Amino acid sequence: MDFGLVLQTDPPATAVVELMRRAERAGFTHGWTFDSAVLWQEPFVIHSRILEHTERLIVGPMVTNPSTRTPEVTASTFATLNDMYGNRTVCGIGRGDSAMRVAGRRPNTLAVLSTSMRIIRDLAEGRETDVGGSTLRIPWVRDGRLPVWMAAYGPKALALAGREADGFILQLADPYLTEWMIKAVRTAAQDAGRDPNSLTICVAAPAYIGDDLAHAREQCRWFGGMVGNHVADLVARYGEHSAAVPEALTAYVKQRQGYDYSHHGRAGNPSTDFVPDEIVDRFCLLGPAEAHIERLGALRELGVDQFAVYAMHDAKEATIDAYGERVLPALA
Repeated sequence: MDFGLVLQTDPPATAVVELMRRAERAGFTHGWTFDSAVLWQEPFVIHSRILEHTERLIVGPMVTNPSTRTPEVTASTFATLNDMYGNRTVCGIGRGDSAMRVAGRRPNTLAVLSTSMRIIRDLAEGRETDVGGSTLRIPWVRDGRLPVWMAAYGPKALALAGREADGFILQLADPYLTEWMIKAVRTAAQDAGRDPNSLTICVAAPAYIGDDLAHAREQCRWFGGMVGNHVADLVARYGEHSAAVPEALTAYVKQRQGYDYSHHGRAGNPSTDFVPDEIVDRFCLLGPAEAHIERLGALRELGVDQFAVYAMHDAKEATIDAYGERVLPALA
């Protein structure tokens, strides 16, 4: 199992770079950042610095979207980073939540996402592709490689990930839901004539090591609110008791009253009071290192290839170090 570190690009950018360097030294293989241009600093500028100051870390957004920057710009950005640092990037992409809603726009349709994934991958890898009726190719790309991993929750998005993405990003660490969603993605891949085991499966969630569970829950409760934004969309589309979406995912958003993106992804987010302890415990990894190892072992058995640690809490350095010293060696 590989491990990634997920950070927001809060200033100063030097602190983000240093945490990524610390993660690489601890044995992490991937460095991820949020991508919402209004809420945080521009991630791709910081990605360049991360790549410059690390040796092996693979870097990318978790996740970008097809609209706040056009697909050809996204492709050229990745291709430039790969040309400079040797194909050490991965494109995490989704419909867009915070980046789009903060700007007063709706998340992209799956049709737009599908087209954009093709354009980004083709252009970044040096192939000709159709972009709005014009055939384009980036002429200076040589031996480019860009895996595209898609974030998804709902049945149609999971099916798209299985048909077209190189990897699947699931932003929660509940084993029951992980098993359900991996099965949906792999079934879609097989139905499309692909090898279902060729997709990389990445689970991303907050991890907090320590014995004070009450404090850890408060530091990570924001995550249930972030996931709840996507779940609320699913409930609006499929209803509260639809067989298309597990009730284990949707039931907790009944008490959701709204969401203030100015606190997005932050400990103490007042918009996440509706998230019960049970959801925090299921979606996140909390407690002593042994509890993390046990959960991660179960996820690995389900086919998870990477666990990406959201470190938006008051113990970033301690979590990175504890994972490097105790968790990664147990699951290498």
